[in-house]
Amino acid sequence: MTQLTAMDANFLYAETSTTHVHIAGLGVVDASTCPGGRLTVDAMVELIRDRSHLAARPLRQRLVGVPLGLDRPYWEDDPDFDPRRHIFEIALPAPGDDHQLADAVAMLHEQPLDRHRPLWELVIIQGLSGGRTAVYVKAHHAAIDGVMAAETLAALLDLTPEPRDLPADDLEPARAPGRLSMLSTGLLKTATYPVRSALSMARTAPYLDEIPGVSGIPGVGLMTQVVQGALRLDDFPKALRTSAPPTPFNLPIGRHRSVAYGDLSLAEIKEIRRGLGGSVNDVVMALCATALRQWLDKRGELPDRPLAVGVPVSLRKGDDAGDPGNQVSLMGAPLAVHVADPAERYAAVRKDMNMVKRRFVASSGTWVQELSGIFPAPVAGALTRLAMNALPALQSVPNVSVRPINLIISNVPGPQFPLYLGGSKVLGYYPISAISDLSGGLNITVFSYDGRVCVGVVACRDLVPNPSEVIDHLTDAMAELKDLARPAPTPTPTAVAEPELTPV
Repeated sequence: MTQLTAMDANFLYAETSTTHVHIAGLGVVDASTCPGGRLTVDAMVELIRDRSHLAARPLRQRLVGVPLGLDRPYWEDDPDFDPRRHIFEIALPAPGDDHQLADAVAMLHEQPLDRHRPLWELVIIQGLSGGRTAVYVKAHHAAIDGVMAAETLAALLDLTPEPRDLPADDLEPARAPGRLSMLSTGLLKTATYPVRSALSMARTAPYLDEIPGVSGIPGVGLMTQVVQGALRLDDFPKALRTSAPPTPFNLPIGRHRSVAYGDLSLAEIKEIRRGLGGSVNDVVMALCATALRQWLDKRGELPDRPLAVGVPVSLRKGDDAGDPGNQVSLMGAPLAVHVADPAERYAAVRKDMNMVKRRFVASSGTWVQELSGIFPAPVAGALTRLAMNALPALQSVPNVSVRPINLIISNVPGPQFPLYLGGSKVLGYYPISAISDLSGGLNITVFSYDGRVCVGVVACRDLVPNPSEVIDHLTDAMAELKDLARPAPTPTPTAVAEPELTPV
């Protein structure tokens, strides 16, 4: 028996007619090594039926609501669980190119998940050029975070085309409490919420100035300084306060999505890191800064200040890596798209990311979890839905800014060796995340795998109809940073002619 955390529940509450809070991945595989040379629905059904106990919560468990919505829902094993209800197959028309695949994934990604069964879906996409097959899989963010997504994938993947030996399924079916028990627990929690909310606010107060959007409110900076002084946190790193400038992808989002994906060389990114200093993540953020600068400049929308970017960070440690529920926070970081010189832009990105990381480590980054649990479930659900539905109208009001951030950029490290799905070799895995009016109508997520950096871009189709431009600009940005990181040639000494001697 497991209850949703406050953060898990907020991912449910945040869904509207235009915002669906599921995360997904697009795997491109070589199915020639599969039995029969084809990845089939029957094979995937059998695979997940055999391995669902290795990732029971994301794959086998469904939501059970509390009567009257008095408390957050619970997870329980679906007594009617059948992988075949979650797995489908489609085919691309000829020629089956990558743009057609991206369009198909965009249409799949804009569809909500059925909350009456486990919150995931898998679609095999046949007909991709070059004899390849694609696999699109999505799961609700209420059921899974980035680390849990990786663990779920690990349960389904193998190190060789031959399947590995599996541990026995000895799990007892999880069941939600009875209705009376859920009601009594919900009433008790509601009665104690004032104290719990006060404690959460007290724990959050010293770090309010690092919350995207909140840090720009007049008086917040002074208040946090006073609180930090009272707590003797005089040496605490100062937050970088950045207001999100207007951009074409920070307008109310629609129902439809656009998707693009591509690859960068991890070896080249590491070469840039060695040449310019910093970390792999610094290079990724600098690449995104250059790509977004080009995209915005092309449209005459380049701001005169940095973009405000949300960078997801896992809070899981070694001792709680297996804990249920989302364990994630968000770093607010400036992204120096306004800096014209490539070297200065890279230096600014590196400096800003270093400051943001120092602040995050010092504060532990738990503000997302603390704020998620301030209100009891009935109030939290209503307030979140009200806010999400009101955002589009507020964004349309002149001279009113409700943008905490411009977009989310996420960098997820992955395995540097090949993996296999049902006997087929995984050639690439491209993360496709979520967008909203709150987080912006554009999301860039990268995943390193087997020597490559797989980039997935998702956007609102009304605001960014062709996100493949962002992929093209990332390629240009890579070339620019490689030139910048290349050591200058050592000048060849100029030969000095010896003076001629006149014979006597």
